[in-house]
Amino acid sequence: MKQPRHFRLSFQSLLVSLAACIGLAVSHVAHADPVINVYGPGGPAPAMKQAAKEFGEARKVTVNIVAGPTPQWVDKARNDAHVVFSGAENMMGDFAKAMPGVFDLRDAEPLYLRPVAILVRPGNPKGIQGFRDVLAPGIKVLAVAGAGQNGLWEDVAGRTGDIDTLRAFRKNLLLPEAANSAEARKRWIEQAEIDVWLIWNIWQVANPELAQLVEMDEPFRIYRDTGVVLTHRGAELPEAKEFVKFLQSSAGQAIFAKWGWKTP
Repeated sequence: MKQPRHFRLSFQSLLVSLAACIGLAVSHVAHADPVINVYGPGGPAPAMKQAAKEFGEARKVTVNIVAGPTPQWVDKARNDAHVVFSGAENMMGDFAKAMPGVFDLRDAEPLYLRPVAILVRPGNPKGIQGFRDVLAPGIKVLAVAGAGQNGLWEDVAGRTGDIDTLRAFRKNLLLPEAANSAEARKRWIEQAEIDVWLIWNIWQVANPELAQLVEMDEPFRIYRDTGVVLTHRGAELPEAKEFVKFLQSSAGQAIFAKWGWKTP
């Protein structure tokens, strides 16, 4: 049965419109901005987020920074991470164990260091001037025993090899320690009786209204680094490799220095 001419024309118009829509969709996909998925802990996150913003705007790239306690993001990172950053060498090792086959631990590159610091309440009501003041009887000290701070307080208190210093600190330590920095921050806010928070200096830089910083005096000062690694997926994405180079560049150094990190 022969179709009416107007029907044939309408059908042809429909095909033309459909082809145009498909072409636009393909063109949109082809020209979509690349997306880089970056995962890591909360400590380096403020610097990472600023770096992602500046790099993304300059290169027309979307850089997604997902940061916080590992259980919150590790499952997703196994499937789509291009870059992983850490808050200490032991943490990067833990990430490699939690994401087997996602990246090669030997490819991880240390970026910048930050020192441990003594955080006190605004106004420093207990007059803490250095680590030995933290040892005074009755000072309540908050510390973290997980994530990138495993063994940190013991390293600090045992730095001089004097067991009495470590004993005095431990008597003031609130037990159990916080499992991670996010939990410690919550306890610091909720428990006003805590006098001292032993943590990295960068947490005070990111939260100046919550605490006042007293620099850790020698010989008790300890440093740990933030490192970065391309996943196998990221190694195949040129933009991900460029982002890592940006973190290592003078522009990246300036960003990390702003957030309290020690840069060359």
